[in-house]
Amino acid sequence: MKDNQPAVFVAIALFFFTLPMSQPGMAADSDAKTLVFEPPGGVASKHIVLVSGDEEYRSEETMPMLAKILSQKHSFKCTVLFAWSEDGKYIDPNNQAGLHGLEALDSADLMIIGTRFRKPSKLGAEHVTRYMDAGKPIIGIRTSTHAFNGKGKFGDKISFAKWGRQILGEEWVSHHGKHKVQGARSVTENVPFSHGILNGVDEIFVPSDVYGVTHLGDADAILLRAAVTESLDPESPNIEGEKNNPMQPFAWLHDYTSPSGTAGKSFCTTAGASVDFVDEDLRRMIVNAVFHLTGLEVPERADVAFVDPFYPSFYGFITDKTWWKEADMQPSDYALGQTTSRPDPAGSPEWNFRPQKKQQRKEPALSK
Repeated sequence: MKDNQPAVFVAIALFFFTLPMSQPGMAADSDAKTLVFEPPGGVASKHIVLVSGDEEYRSEETMPMLAKILSQKHSFKCTVLFAWSEDGKYIDPNNQAGLHGLEALDSADLMIIGTRFRKPSKLGAEHVTRYMDAGKPIIGIRTSTHAFNGKGKFGDKISFAKWGRQILGEEWVSHHGKHKVQGARSVTENVPFSHGILNGVDEIFVPSDVYGVTHLGDADAILLRAAVTESLDPESPNIEGEKNNPMQPFAWLHDYTSPSGTAGKSFCTTAGASVDFVDEDLRRMIVNAVFHLTGLEVPERADVAFVDPFYPSFYGFITDKTWWKEADMQPSDYALGQTTSRPDPAGSPEWNFRPQKKQQRKEPALSK
């Protein structure tokens, strides 16, 4: 045995040397289907789970970007979840049943969600239910008003289809502005008070159109309203006439009741396309809402500069069934130090008010 010891030691050393090394901002779990961002120094104030998964507004781009800002600049641990293809090999926002990793909510202090018509598994829905039954806070962006769909329920009282209405205060209503033609500008008109969530937040402009919002009640605190603008140009004026009279709610706070009857708090904005987050003030409003809903003091002017360059693609449905398979996007593509740049969907308008770099499609791997 003694004669073989050097060979054994070499074999053991080679084994550990060849183990895959985790990258910063990469998940520690074996299937690597989520992203986990730890703050510098590893000491996190709170744990945030950011849930992506929509066919249109590119939340798979937005959530990693926000997680980088929240983890690297504001000391939150962040876990980003994605929708996956049926075979589990690549990120596929078009797969409504592909949400993975909702068990991360079991240790979360806050959920940020930007999904659209998702159909979680029974087990996934149970994790969401337990999170709500603990009375924990939720931030919803854009299509989160219709985050889930299908025949399932959270507990025995909240159907998937009514989750937005009951938890965020609103469901899918309409495109109040003209889709891909008119933008949205934040206004404080007819808003009775200011709030810490608006600390350092100036006027917001987004190229996603104004949503119709008609179900909020007297107890809901509307922080901003949205004016429909004439075009997608940030300098375009607000349109005149009935479309902006009254202006639709743009950002609000809502008190929800969980399936078990526990009280919780949510914040929602109908902004939220990835290109919307070119706007610094929108990013700051979301970061402020994170501080407020986790019980921390809201900064006077939070640092929301991008950690890595952010090249958002324009919103729109992707009907090419080979698009996501050929893209072969993995969580590692969104890790710290990484920057994605995807082509705009077919039929997108020209919108040059964002940083861009040469678009390149990721070549599909050759089969062996």
